[in-house]
Order: sequence, then C-alpha cells, then structure tokens
Amino acid sequence: MRYDRPELTTGPIATQLLESHHVKRILREIERCHESSIDLAIATVVAVRGSAPHPPGTKLTIAADGATVGAVSGGCVEAEVIDAAERVIGGGPAQLLTFDARDADPIAQGLPCGGELEVHVERFADQLQLRFAALAGRGERTALVSVVDKLGGVSGRVLVSPDREPLFSDTIRPAARQRAVAAGEQHLWDDHSILIETGPERLFVDLNTPATRLLVFGATDLAQALCATAIGLGWQVSVCDPRSRFATSERFPGAEVIVAWPDAAVLRAGAIDRSTAVAVLTHDAKIDDLALELALASDAAYIGVLGSRRTQQERVIRLAERGIGSEQMGRLSAPIGLDIGATSAEETALSIASEIVAVLHRRAGGRLTDGAGRIHSSASATG
Repeated sequence: MRYDRPELTTGPIATQLLESHHVKRILREIERCHESSIDLAIATVVAVRGSAPHPPGTKLTIAADGATVGAVSGGCVEAEVIDAAERVIGGGPAQLLTFDARDADPIAQGLPCGGELEVHVERFADQLQLRFAALAGRGERTALVSVVDKLGGVSGRVLVSPDREPLFSDTIRPAARQRAVAAGEQHLWDDHSILIETGPERLFVDLNTPATRLLVFGATDLAQALCATAIGLGWQVSVCDPRSRFATSERFPGAEVIVAWPDAAVLRAGAIDRSTAVAVLTHDAKIDDLALELALASDAAYIGVLGSRRTQQERVIRLAERGIGSEQMGRLSAPIGLDIGATSAEETALSIASEIVAVLHRRAGGRLTDGAGRIHSSASATG
C-alpha cells in the first residue's frame, strides 16, 4: 500500500491532549527530523521483566546530527543504545538489545532496580511509523503492531485505530498480518505497550494512549477541586451542569464547560469511551440519576458518584426502577473515592483522582508497604 505524507501535528490542542511531557518532546523531535530530512533512529523499550525505570513504549530518539531526546533507562544503558543507534543510522540492521541486571553489576548496567530490559533500535523511516506519530500528535488512541524477529528485524507492521480500517505494510505476510491485527485490537485499550511471544515471531504492540478524559457532572465546589487536580495530572476535563450560575469558565479554568442537562451535555462532549472517567457530583437526584443512566449505558472505564451509603441505597432503588440491572449497578464506585480520611474538598478530590488512577491501572489502591507483588505491572505476554 502507498501512503500520503502525513502531517505531524504537535500544536497547542494536541499538546493539551498528550499526558506525557516525554511523548511531546519525542513528537517534536520526529517532526523536526522529518521536515529537515535528517536521518533518525528510535530506541523503544519493548519489554520489562521485574522492575525497571521506564515502562514498555518509552522511547529515545537519536538523530544523525547528534541530537538525542528521551530516555530508556535511568543510567548508562543509554550509552550502549546510542552506539547501536549510530550503527543503524549508518546502514546497519535493526537491533534488539537486552540488559539484565542479574548478569552484571546492576549499577554498571544502569538498572539499579534489578530487572531486565529489552530495547529495540531501528531507523525511523517507515510510513506507518510516521502515521503513528501523526495520530499521536493529534491525541488519538492508536496501536502500531510490529512483527519482530529474535535479532530485532521488522518484517511488517499493522496500524490499528478504534474508528479506522487497519493499515498494513506491503512486507507483512498474510498470516502475520492477521495475528498483528488481532493483537492490536485486543490490546488497543490497554494502559501500556506490550510484547507478545507467539513462537517463531514476536509482536510488539506500541500504544499511543491519549490523556485520560474526565467527565464531571455537577459544577460544585468539590468539582472545582477535582478539576484542578485532574488538569494538574494532564487529563482532559469537561464539566457539565444545567445551572448556568455555577457552570462558568471562570470557576473551571482549563476545563470544557457545558451548560446543559446530562443527555444534551454528552452529545456535546462526545462519546463516553473506555478511556473516560465519569464523576457525578451534583448531589441532586434529578441530574445525578440521568447522568448515571447515560454513564452506565456507556463503555466508561470508571463511574463514581457522590453520596453517603444511605443515599446510595436509595439511588439503587431509583435506578432499578429506570431499568438499571444489578450487573450495571456493580460498576458504580459509590461512595466515590478512596478511603484516605479526606475532610476538605481538596483532599476529597485527591481521593477521587487516586481511585480513578487505580481503576484505570486495575489496582486495588492499597498502601504499597502492605503489598507483596510488583510495584509496576508486567509488560510482556505469551500467546
């Protein structure tokens, strides 16, 4: 297939949607090299076993003019990665580098956490790579699935997006293409990139995950505190309330403010998808129940509602009368937030934001000191 030259958009709107400063810098560097025809290599963390400084998908770019942007570890791993990148820019093949703190001095390896790290180094010239960067610049959720051999060679790629037909490179074999599309669709809504072992080949699903979207119903004082916290986390925030006296841009700087009832507000704010968190904070049953009915019928990743346990019991009865079943009701976080002993609006906002983060990352939200498992989730899989 042939592809038009993509536009690498990293303007103010796209920048607001991207939650990682690291990603923004990488995109700007790709754009610079693309526009100036400067050869560029890109190193990507494709697998982490045990603990490591950065998760899969983290990148380091190395340009032919000597500029480097990003990081793949917290130590001297970068020196070896840059050496490999310079060989790749000079015409050498792509490489798959493994750094294992168990086989050497972990400080010398740059892996003081004691884990194992795999880094893929290749030229950044593939049209699907450029398309992936363009969609990332626009803040769109996308998966770039690369078929990688044991040495790091890439035999083909597939680009998967929620609302587009998959694109694929000419070089990919039909069977591998089918597996790559399936992997991209299966993991598109994950929260981190992943390396999948499939026997003779490995599939690296590189994800662009846009900023978490927070949809708040109720322009209350608590909503003000929650919006400030969420915006500080880089989230995209919309506040919806039919009461124009409270729903003003002055009270919610940095957020999209929609003065409308929940049904009309959702139409204006856009579809609630699996990267959307919904917080219902009005404390007015007329507004709350309608907002919850809409949220529970959606693919929202998180739905929380303010109120006491007694209020929740009364709410369950009302929602049941509206046709909401027990399975849907089980999706509700009610009362909303983690139990951190919050008393002020700001502390309550912190407890809500913390619960959203925990749910999005599929964690219970307890204290790390009381746990026994890994701090960071595993990043490789077998198939």
